[in-house]
Amino acid sequence: MLRTVTACLLLSFLLATAYAGHGDFTRCNCDDEGSAWTIESILECQRVSDFLIAVAYFSIPIELLYFISCSNVPFKWVLVQFIAFIVLCGMTHLLNGWTYGPHPFQVMVALTVFKILTAFVSCATAITLITLIPLLLKVKVREFMLKKKARELDREVGIIMKQREAGLHVRMLTHEIRKSLDRHTILYTTLVELSKTLGLQNCAVWMPNESKTELHLTHELRGRNYSNSGNLGIRLSDPDVERIRGNDGVNILGPDSSLAMASCGNAVDMGPVAAIRMPMLQVANFKGGTPENVQASYAILVLVLPDGNSRSWTNQELEIIKVVADQVAVALSHAAVLEDSQLMREKLEHQNRALQLAKRNAMMASEARNSFQKVIGNGMRQPMHAISGLLSVMNDASNFSNEQKMIVDAMARTADVLSTLINDMMGISSKDNGRFLLQVRHFRLHAMIRDMACLAKCMCNFLGFGFTVDAEKSLQDNIVGDDKRVIQIILHMIGKLLSDNNRGGSVMLRVSSVSGSQDVNDQRWAAWRQRSSSGDVHVKFEIGLNYGSSKSAESASGSRPGPWYNIERVEQDLGFSICKRLAQMMHGDIWVAQSPQGLAQSMALVLRFQIRSSVSITSPSESSEHPHLFDPMFRTLRILLADHDNTSRAVSKKLLEKLGCAVSMAASGYECLTAASSSSSSFHVVFLSLLLPDLDGIEVARRIRKIRSHNSPLMIALTASEDDHLWERCSQAGFNGVLRKPAVLRVIADELRRVVSQAN
Repeated sequence: MLRTVTACLLLSFLLATAYAGHGDFTRCNCDDEGSAWTIESILECQRVSDFLIAVAYFSIPIELLYFISCSNVPFKWVLVQFIAFIVLCGMTHLLNGWTYGPHPFQVMVALTVFKILTAFVSCATAITLITLIPLLLKVKVREFMLKKKARELDREVGIIMKQREAGLHVRMLTHEIRKSLDRHTILYTTLVELSKTLGLQNCAVWMPNESKTELHLTHELRGRNYSNSGNLGIRLSDPDVERIRGNDGVNILGPDSSLAMASCGNAVDMGPVAAIRMPMLQVANFKGGTPENVQASYAILVLVLPDGNSRSWTNQELEIIKVVADQVAVALSHAAVLEDSQLMREKLEHQNRALQLAKRNAMMASEARNSFQKVIGNGMRQPMHAISGLLSVMNDASNFSNEQKMIVDAMARTADVLSTLINDMMGISSKDNGRFLLQVRHFRLHAMIRDMACLAKCMCNFLGFGFTVDAEKSLQDNIVGDDKRVIQIILHMIGKLLSDNNRGGSVMLRVSSVSGSQDVNDQRWAAWRQRSSSGDVHVKFEIGLNYGSSKSAESASGSRPGPWYNIERVEQDLGFSICKRLAQMMHGDIWVAQSPQGLAQSMALVLRFQIRSSVSITSPSESSEHPHLFDPMFRTLRILLADHDNTSRAVSKKLLEKLGCAVSMAASGYECLTAASSSSSSFHVVFLSLLLPDLDGIEVARRIRKIRSHNSPLMIALTASEDDHLWERCSQAGFNGVLRKPAVLRVIADELRRVVSQAN
C-alpha cells in the first residue's frame, strides 16, 4: 500500500514538472481582472496551507513522543532527530505564512534561521539514515530468524502434542491389556484396542508351531473359518518373516508379501501393512531372575490399514505400535509366569495328594507290621522259645533211650531252625534292611545230616512223597559253620520242589564233598573255590525229584509245568533269593539244575566250611556229657525272675531250678522293683525281661541300681532282640549280662557262670 502511494506521488511530480516546462506557462495572467485566481487569493491559499502544514507538523511530534514514552522501541535517537526535523519544518511553514503580507524584518530573520536549522537537521537525519539502514536490515533479518524459530517451536509443540496424544493412547491400551492375565484375552484385547485407536482394517497375531518351523495364525480381529488350517501357515524361512524376526522395529510389508496377504482377512483389497515381532518368554527362559542365553521365540503382530484412501503409516502410529508390542510382550510373560505357577500349583497339589495317600498307606503298613510283629511275637516266638527251653531240659534227661534222645535232639534242632526263621521275619519287618546274621560255631556234619534227613522225611511223608538220603562216608565231620542256616536252606529247597506237585514220586538228597577235578566245568562256584585255603572243605548238597512210574514221568514231562517249575520263576522267587543270599554269606552258591524238558526238577547247593582241627567237639544236645553245667556255686544263688509271659517264665524257672538255683518270680516291672529294692532282699541275681508291660526293663534296672547303689544284685537281661547296640544300652542301664532267647540250659549256665565269676 505505502509503496503504491509513493509511486503515484513520484509519477505526479514528474508529470507536473514536465508540464510546467511547457511554453504555455511562460506568461502568468494573475493580474487579469477576469481570472479566477488572483494574486491575493493565491497568496491567501498558500498562507492557509502553510498554517495547516505547520499544525500537522506540530501534532506529529506530539504523537511520536507519546509513542516513544509508551513503548521500548530501538533507535530512539533517530526518532528524536525526526521530531526535531518535523518541528523545524513546521516552524518554517508557520513563519512563511507571515511573509505573504507586509511583515517586519524580524520575521524574515527568524524564517531564515529556522530554514538554516531545518537544513542542518535534515542533512543530519539523512546521514543518520544512511548509517541506520544496515542496522535496520539486521533487525529485519533477526525478525525473520525469530519468525523461523517461532515456526520451529510451533512444529515442536505440535510434535509434543502428538507424542502426548500417543502416550495417552499407549496408556489406555496398556491399561486395557493388563486388565487380564489370560494369554488369549490379552491378545484379543490388544487387537481390538489397536483397531479402535489406529482405525485398522484387520489385525492378526502369528505364532510359531511346536517344531519351530512355521507360523500359524492364532488370533485375528476379523474372524474367519479355520477349518483348513494348513493354508494359514507361513514358513519361518520366508524373507519377510526373517526380516521381521531380525530386528525389533516396525517393518512395512509390501503388497506382494505372503504374510500381508494372509493377514488381510476376508477383504479383497488391503491398505498399507505393518508388522512387528513380540518376544514369547516362558518361566523356563529365566534363571536367577535374568533371561538365559537361549534361542528366542517370537510371535508376529500384523496390522492392516483400510484400503481406498491415501492414508499411510505415520511415525506416531509406528511408535504406538512399537510401544504396545513391548507392553504386550511383558503382559504375555506375566501370563506365562501365572500359567506356569498355576500348573506347578496343580502338580504340587497332585503330589501332595499322592504323598498323603502314601503316608496313609505307610501308616497302614506300619500298623499291619506292628500287628504282624505282635502276632508273631506272642503267637509263635514266645511259645517256640518255651519249647526250646523244655527240649533242652529233655535233652539232659538220663532215662531216655538212644532213639528217644535222637528224636528230642531233632526236635530241638527243628525248634532252633524255626526260631531263626521267626527272628528273620521279625528283623525284616522291623528294620527293612534284609540283613541276616550267621551264628558260626562248631558242629558235627553227620549229626546235622541225620537230623535234617529226619525233618525232610517227615515233611515228604506228610505230602505223599518218599525220601532217601545218600551221604558220603568220607565227609569231614568236625566243621565250623552255621548249621541252622544250612538246614533252613535245604528244607526250603525241598519244599520248593514239592510245591504244587501232586504227581507223587521220591525226593533224593545227595551229600558229597567237592575237591580235586570234580565239577571242574561248573563255573558257578569255581571262582571262590580257587580262593579257598587248604583248611576248608566244600560240601555239595543236591536234591532231586524222581517220579515213581513211567506214567508219572510222562505226565511230568507234559505241557503244564506248574507255577514253580519254570527256572526263571523259581530264581525270581523271594524265598529262593533269600536262600541264595544266605549261601553267598557262607561262601557258597545255590542254583536250579535244568532238566531236558526245561523244568526245575533238581537244585544244588555248594557251601564252604572250615575244618575243626580238634575232634573233641560236643553237641548242644549232649548235655548229659557236660557235668560242668551243674556248678556247685549255683546251689547257693537266689534268683529273681521277672517275665510277663507265663509260659516263658515257667520254663525259665524250670531251667534255673535244674541248675540248682533258688528262684522267685515276678510278673511285672513294679513287682520286680518292689522285690529287688527291698532292704531285706537277699537276691543275688535278677533275670529281667526287657519287654515288661507296665515298666520298661531298662528303667527297672536303673531304678534298682539307684535304690541299692551299695549292694545291688547282679542283673541279666532277657531279650529276643537282635539289635547290635543292645549290649551298649543294657550296660549303661547297669546290666551285667544279656541272655538272648531261646534260652536253653547250656546257654543259661554259661552266661550265669560268666556273670558270677566276673563279679567275684
